[in-house]
Amino acid sequence: MAGLEFDKKEIEDLIEKIAVRTMRMDMTWDWPCGVAYYGISRAFEVTGSEKYLNLMKDRIDEYMELGLPVWTVNTCAMGHCLITLYEATQDEKYWEVVMSKVDYIRNHALRFGDSVLQHTVSSKNDFPEQAWADTLFMAAYFLLRVGVKLKDEELINDALNQYYWHIKYLQDQETGLWYHGYNNITKDHMSGFYWGRANAWASYTMSRVGSILPECYLYPKYMDIVGSLEEQLAALKLLQTENGLWRTILDDEESYEEVSASCGIAAAMLQKGNPLHIKYISRAVKGITGRISPDGRVLDVSGGTAVMKDKEGYRNISKDWIQGWGQGLALTFLAGVLDCGNSRNDGAL
Repeated sequence: MAGLEFDKKEIEDLIEKIAVRTMRMDMTWDWPCGVAYYGISRAFEVTGSEKYLNLMKDRIDEYMELGLPVWTVNTCAMGHCLITLYEATQDEKYWEVVMSKVDYIRNHALRFGDSVLQHTVSSKNDFPEQAWADTLFMAAYFLLRVGVKLKDEELINDALNQYYWHIKYLQDQETGLWYHGYNNITKDHMSGFYWGRANAWASYTMSRVGSILPECYLYPKYMDIVGSLEEQLAALKLLQTENGLWRTILDDEESYEEVSASCGIAAAMLQKGNPLHIKYISRAVKGITGRISPDGRVLDVSGGTAVMKDKEGYRNISKDWIQGWGQGLALTFLAGVLDCGNSRNDGAL
């Protein structure tokens, strides 16, 4: 992206520190690991460093030998790094697991309404007929990647359908911001707050659609993604703090600045490629790099967060511990910074 200034060596060093520290974490096969290893896979794809590929491969091989869990929407997040491993190694064992996840989503995952994926975190019926923004990263974006790779129009259309309905359910037309969740039984957004990381899941995954879907303009539901993302980013830029970050409740000045959301939102701006966003991305580079410890921990990342009952619930989620999603989204953003001159976006759409 022309006009974005950064120290390439500093960014590369931070990526390595974060990746190495991430691999010290004892994460199991679930969404925290899925987001973390997605970030490592992006680091590999952008830098070409075999170190990142091998770190990820060795751990995934160990996981597979130990045995894989029952699939849920959240455990499907691990599919992202498996796609990268398969593309890099051509080892069919990774693709077989990818396709088992696709089979789960396609034929077994709980759905409601117009075939919308219900957000699930365990083998139980966790949140009946609830749509959460998280599902876009864990399942919809994953489905789209596989569909594009296989040239499978059914998978592509299913993925775009998830985006379409999550937009309808979760985006506030007046503000452009996204709610955390929607309850189709009660027809409401439950507590109804604009949670930062929900907006990161939505904005980042929407920004990626135009970069990976060939002839995206031929899919009518893609136009809703474009409109949604443009409205969301226009709203989000106004809520960036003076430190270059975003809050855990975006429009609540009593909520703390939260780094994983900030990484996802800034990564979306990078991918979208709108030159009017350069100043906000530049601020985010300073804010995010200033929240990374010398040993590679991404700081001020909120813990796992359900749709909380009130503002205090969100404000009081701990941000004291290293989290896989914080590591992964920081790697995603920093890899995007390095790649900012090479990304394909959706042009004028």
